Amino acid sequence: MENIRYTFSIKDLENFTGIKAHTIRMWERRYNLLTPERTEGNQRFYDLPNLQKLLNIKLLYDNGLKISKIAALEPDEIPKQVFDFISELKDSHQAVDMLKMAMLNFDQNLFEKTYLHLISNLSFRRVFIDVFVPLLEHIGYLWQVDSITPAHEHFISNLIQQKILSNIERIQTIQHHRDDRVFVLYLPHKEIHDLGLLYLHYELILRGWKSIYLGQSVYIDNLYDLMTIYPTVTFASYFTVEPNPEIIEEYMDKVKNELMTRKDDKMWILGRRTADIEPTSLPESINLFHCLADALETLTD
Repeated sequence: MENIRYTFSIKDLENFTGIKAHTIRMWERRYNLLTPERTEGNQRFYDLPNLQKLLNIKLLYDNGLKISKIAALEPDEIPKQVFDFISELKDSHQAVDMLKMAMLNFDQNLFEKTYLHLISNLSFRRVFIDVFVPLLEHIGYLWQVDSITPAHEHFISNLIQQKILSNIERIQTIQHHRDDRVFVLYLPHKEIHDLGLLYLHYELILRGWKSIYLGQSVYIDNLYDLMTIYPTVTFASYFTVEPNPEIIEEYMDKVKNELMTRKDDKMWILGRRTADIEPTSLPESINLFHCLADALETLTD
């Protein structure tokens, strides 16, 4: 795991907060809200407290507090007012900002407080789709542009995974009443990003389907045993990183020729790598979904 970052460029601040760099500079000059340091080449850089302060400022600003009023607050008043908002979160964007702060500071208590407020007002479905999914998408972008390290991503992903698993455990005793097909959920070999697939498992159980969760890094050959036991199977998988573009065509050929051999079996594929698959080359039994919501729409309550 890479070292945790403690300094950030003004572009990193823009990526984290959505506040344009020119606005950040203006707030610095006019209100002295942040205190950047300079490299030998005179480039601005910011420490972690400055980034956290800017996230706090954004939350207050988004809630209608004028920037001049925020600037007039004592330094310790800004985080105090932000914590007051935990009990008054008004929309998913504010919750996402709170969870980003929790991630930045590896603050499990802030994550738990934010989650408990959300779950007291919303179903777990709404928390996951309206808050966790946008958060994870933004974290993926921050990781791509090198604004965070894998440590941040692992921290927040593991906390979200715990919430999915606890909700799955809560409904695990629900008797499945839909026996016309079985869902088998797996990730391809070397694929480890399982949050979306875990949540799909939760939804299937909640809606009364029989769902078998195999988890990470499964070879296609390991799926054949399921077909000897169940007469009709819908396989579902997330292609986030794997199969990589060099082998995805070969992988899909194996799915078509070796896995989709029975007329009633189906395959659902979700995730970023669906963009590398040519839809016209697929039989009707294989469905590509560009987002989780699209897949869930096909499941009737």
